[in-house]
Amino acid sequence: MKDPLQKDPAILEDCGRPSRLPWVLAAGCVVVIFIALLLPRKEEPTARSASTANPAPISTDGAHTSTRERHFERLPNPRSSVEPAPTAEEIVSNKVVQFARSRRKLAHAMAEHFKISFPDEFERFFDAADAGRYDEMKAIYKSLREQRESGADKTWYGPHWRAIIETQGAADAAHDWPAQKLLDYGNAVLGSLRPGMVYVGGTDPGCFIPTLLNETSDGERHIVLTQNALADGSYLDYLSFLYGDRMTTLTKEDNQRAFQEYLADAQKRLQHDQQFPNEPKQIRPGEDVRVAENRLTVSGQVAVMAINEKLFQTFMQNNPSVSFAMEESFPFASTYAQATPLGPIMELRVQDNENALTAERAAQSVDYWRATAQQLLPDPAPPEESDPRKAYSKMVSSQAGLLLARNYAAEAEEAFRIANEICPSSPEAVFRFVNMLVDQKRFQEAIQVGENAVHAAPENQQFGDLLAQLKTMKAK
Repeated sequence: MKDPLQKDPAILEDCGRPSRLPWVLAAGCVVVIFIALLLPRKEEPTARSASTANPAPISTDGAHTSTRERHFERLPNPRSSVEPAPTAEEIVSNKVVQFARSRRKLAHAMAEHFKISFPDEFERFFDAADAGRYDEMKAIYKSLREQRESGADKTWYGPHWRAIIETQGAADAAHDWPAQKLLDYGNAVLGSLRPGMVYVGGTDPGCFIPTLLNETSDGERHIVLTQNALADGSYLDYLSFLYGDRMTTLTKEDNQRAFQEYLADAQKRLQHDQQFPNEPKQIRPGEDVRVAENRLTVSGQVAVMAINEKLFQTFMQNNPSVSFAMEESFPFASTYAQATPLGPIMELRVQDNENALTAERAAQSVDYWRATAQQLLPDPAPPEESDPRKAYSKMVSSQAGLLLARNYAAEAEEAFRIANEICPSSPEAVFRFVNMLVDQKRFQEAIQVGENAVHAAPENQQFGDLLAQLKTMKAK
């Protein structure tokens, strides 16, 4: 029987990229539409600190050693003690090659374990990655992905396919980001984690950069995963193989249960909308739910992420003693009740008073981002700073959303302003801030945010439409 949720491989397999969430205004209020494109795009070491008050300073390397060496290797350092210290570019380049080699070993181990093929194209991809031939590996990856999406041999794309995704994601980040910014960003994330904490990435940089540094640097090797691929059964196999001896991972039964629960809920909401057309719609914007030939079908990124959220809740329930930290892709509102800022990310399921979200901690979060913004804002910003700025802006807006949901409105507003200052063309920062301002009927301030966005990205039609709608709303 065909799966009622149309699984788009591009949606299920990758981390999500920042600044891909279009939002619109309608019916006198702001409505969020999530349409995230998860294809990799052409499209960041210091002492660790969990403090939310001070950003990590500029540094040159990570600080994480392995606690399991079964599938990974560390490259020997060929430099003598009299040679100069490596540059940030050399550090990142060496890490990418080291990571590619470890991921090749991992992919082979999984192919053997799951008794699946290891295509010659996979070998060619890793050969190019090992040699640092970025353009070649990118072309091979693109071809492999197109084959997968066209319905090619499914045995090619088992759990070991994730090793290729992560290798390409790390290489893309190294190619697109200034090397020092990449090291700083990754260290800011990993340096905020306490011992034993599991890190859950969301966006491409928020997933692939910490994964790269986590497995190629000294110090604790954390469990690192992505929230975006939990609905993909092959990714669950990947997690079980990699981390099954360290925590309770999700099962195929967990996966199927989440799908069925979501479908039952979607059907109930669809029936409501059909029976009560004059009441507010319960089917969410961007959620494609319909009945065809007496069968409910659901598609779209909103649906996939709703299932991922259910699976993530099950994942945490399966590991009650584990501490989790997250960098959001889509907001998981179900995690907000016990969440708190943790450096640039968020700690989930906080149950002790020491780490709980308080007014003081909310203010510390704003101070952290104000100090971070000062480091990120050379004037004018060179083009190569675009990706880092978008990534940091997304993180600030995520914490602002948490603060707003927990009734720290003043701190949330300041965080939204910082997010827009860091990157005025970040859709997440723009639309979430506009949502808050419109909800408070502060239309002129919302218009100013929209005008700044249009000025920063005049080619973005969504910003133009947003601005027009805001002016219409103010005129009423």
